[in-house]
Amino acid sequence: MRITPDTVVSERDWIRERAPIVVPLINDTRTALGELFETDVGAVDHEQYRREVEVVFADGDRAVNVAGYVRLLRDLDVEGDYPGFVVDEVLGRNLASTIAGGQPLALLAEATFHYADSHVHYAELDADDGRPAPSSGNDTAGFDDPQDDTAGFDDPQDDTAGLDDLDAALAAGFQTRLPGWEWREGASPFAVDC
Repeated sequence: MRITPDTVVSERDWIRERAPIVVPLINDTRTALGELFETDVGAVDHEQYRREVEVVFADGDRAVNVAGYVRLLRDLDVEGDYPGFVVDEVLGRNLASTIAGGQPLALLAEATFHYADSHVHYAELDADDGRPAPSSGNDTAGFDDPQDDTAGFDDPQDDTAGLDDLDAALAAGFQTRLPGWEWREGASPFAVDC
């Protein structure tokens, strides 16, 4: 695998057009975490997600690493799958934290990745449109979303073992950095005046 500036642009475009899959997963994850922590978390729409993809890729150092993780996960398949679960988990967790940024957001994204990953698994492609169909969890993929623009979902790589980890990582990383969590809306009470 070779990563070039053109590769980074290609992966940015692929991530941006993955909104119909990732945004419903972000919102389902936020709803579940909000219930768990007894708080309201703002929903994300497709445009917010796409704008944030642009922000992430505007930082070249972050962009090349995100592109590398995404390319690896898109191509990753392990015969029998289960024995290779460690590598896709490690790549997914690191992708989520890289998207989220520095601490403490990186750690939150890693933790969220494991939650999101447990709720999405693609066993087969949907016969009607070639997009991944959820085979377990709480139907997080949201295929009836009215904003669904379906671009790029007949990718032959969509049945690889790493795809569910990739979507979970994108959801975890972007949901962590996007607005909607009340604790991030104001100044930290722990800031020290200098």
